[in-house]
Amino acid sequence: MTEPPARTESLARRAVAGLLRAVAWAGLFTLLQIGGVLVLSGMPFRFGGKALLLQTAVTLAAAVIAGVLMLRYDGRPARELGFALDRRAPKDSVVGTAIGAAGLLVAIVPMLAMGALRYYDDGGGLGAYVATLAEDFGVLGVAAAAEEAVFRGYAFQIIAATISPIAATLGGSAAFAWAHAGNPNVDAVAFLNIFLAGVLLSLAFLRTGSLWFATGVHVGWNWAMASIADLPVSGLELFNTPLYEPRLVNADWLTGGNFGPEGGLSGTLGFGTALALLLVLTRNRRQEQV
Repeated sequence: MTEPPARTESLARRAVAGLLRAVAWAGLFTLLQIGGVLVLSGMPFRFGGKALLLQTAVTLAAAVIAGVLMLRYDGRPARELGFALDRRAPKDSVVGTAIGAAGLLVAIVPMLAMGALRYYDDGGGLGAYVATLAEDFGVLGVAAAAEEAVFRGYAFQIIAATISPIAATLGGSAAFAWAHAGNPNVDAVAFLNIFLAGVLLSLAFLRTGSLWFATGVHVGWNWAMASIADLPVSGLELFNTPLYEPRLVNADWLTGGNFGPEGGLSGTLGFGTALALLLVLTRNRRQEQV
């Protein structure tokens, strides 16, 4: 059965309106991002090493401010963006982080079992270890929140509402993967795994209406990979955990080699595990309209 012409026209108008709002958000975000970068460039100091990721605070602020301005234009409250400071925020953050970390830790099990990943003693004490884990979590948390505000924020949400959640998920995940296409040592497997990560993170938002939850999944995965396992994150080696040092032994098809687990089948296993946990733990969660 075909849709009545009037209904088809109404749906088309709604889709176009949604796309125009997404484009408007992108324009605002770009202007705010450029402004923030110009402010940073005028600072009397420069970031280096993993502190470079703290510059993503500018991206986070630009994406959130642009999203809030668009929500105001739509006549909706800022909390609908997904970063509401309510009683659910801490729980969403903790559960999301646990899901992401669990997925990554499952991913390294076959690497260890096959001897493709080995750990050796390294310098440092327990105090330095704990301090490093805490510092890394903060740095990676800002970076994860920034990416969620960009890829699962206002533009994603308005497309999901006016076109379909499937279109938003596929388009957003493709954009998320493409944003990592220039990373060192990326290949087809890595690209597909990052796309899968985008699907996972999209579902994290769609099933909860919370960017706290999606950010938790994101930072949990990255933190467990970069800080706990001390492995490359999407081809980037910016972290070094005391006490132990990893060594990858061949089997790049499994370990991802210099790209990290996201470049191998272990990453696919990890994302699949995180997705299964997400579906189980959010099965009774009342989904919100975005």
